[in-house]
Amino acid sequence: MDRGVIEKCRADLQSQLDELLAGAERTVVDMTNVEEENFPDPTDRASLESNRNFTLRLRDRDRKLVAKIKDAITRIEKGTFGICDGCGGEIEEKRLIARPVTSLCIDCKTVAEEEEVK
Repeated sequence: MDRGVIEKCRADLQSQLDELLAGAERTVVDMTNVEEENFPDPTDRASLESNRNFTLRLRDRDRKLVAKIKDAITRIEKGTFGICDGCGGEIEEKRLIARPVTSLCIDCKTVAEEEEVK
């Protein structure tokens, strides 16, 4: 695989990781610095709680993506980046550029998605 593609993927992964971690830090700061306000209207309080729950669900998705990014960076360091976990074949460069956290070639991913539906 072209070393330039691998380095581009590494840079993209690191940038995305930094962005996600900064967002998580902002969320923690925002949620811990908010003073508990006395809401005269229960609807206002419910709205605040709903927004917090939504934010936490988004951060949970981000947490899972952070794990995938770290795994991809580890694969780059080990020299196994771009090798399919399913069949051992090479993952197309276009797929890696579009989704650098992928660990499956398009054929194996298609099979995995079909099995999820069953």
